[in-house]
Amino acid sequence: MFIMFLPEEVLDEKIRRFLEGDIGQGDITTLLTIPHGIVVEAEVVAKEEGIVAGVEEVSAFLTNLGFEVDALVSNGSGVEKGTITMRIVGDARTLLSIERTILNLVTRMSGIATKTSRVIEKVRDAGHKCRIACTRKVAPGLSYFDKKAVMLGGGDTHRLHLDDLVLIKDNHLAIIGDVGEAVKRARKGASFSKKIEIEVSSEKEALDAVEAGADIIMLDNFSPQRIRDTISLLKKRGLRDKVFVEASGGINELNIVEFAATEVDILSLGEITASTRALDMSLDIVKITEE
Repeated sequence: MFIMFLPEEVLDEKIRRFLEGDIGQGDITTLLTIPHGIVVEAEVVAKEEGIVAGVEEVSAFLTNLGFEVDALVSNGSGVEKGTITMRIVGDARTLLSIERTILNLVTRMSGIATKTSRVIEKVRDAGHKCRIACTRKVAPGLSYFDKKAVMLGGGDTHRLHLDDLVLIKDNHLAIIGDVGEAVKRARKGASFSKKIEIEVSSEKEALDAVEAGADIIMLDNFSPQRIRDTISLLKKRGLRDKVFVEASGGINELNIVEFAATEVDILSLGEITASTRALDMSLDIVKITEE
């Protein structure tokens, strides 16, 4: 599995930017009501079953702010309702001011990881082996965290950035006008290290793309039957083993098994990151002391 890793300093800077957007000029409620010098112990508790993600990122951030952090579960672990995922000890004012930022991150990442894991489990239980990938439908500024959550849930991150892969989409083709020509242009200029994928809208375009040298074809908004027909045509032409076949568009948790049964290599669905519900978690103060 592809592993996503950033140094703690880089992660810290990313999360600090989220905090700056929330805290403004200061948490006036906390400053007006909580005396200076209060030290608290708090627990982050899972309020429902799921896959935990974001614990390592949040723990590193809290440590850099001077907190003592005990991560009781690791990224990608399954938890039951009521599981304590982290214990945190440190300054009460600071913790209250950053509580929502850290919870937003860990609950969103955990929700994405949980959804990804659940979708993959459905596909595997039905006996299919295709990869499940997300898309670039991520929240602005959260690409790294959303994609890592998918990875922790067992899914494929697809492209992380626009320079990862040549991916020729419908609007590129609207300008170029021809699938084969688009692939040839990309093949001529791309580094040997970059694969070329192209979005196609018909069986003929799929054949043209493979014959022109595409590494991956994306069957966009194809029904399961059209996917089967396209793969059958590729087999008849002796081209199936020369290309990865991805299907995307209209795929969701309810119909994914039907799509997985078509013999595609990759299924990508935007709902993993674009519309996943956050996993319910809370931060509860359990002990208070004064310096």
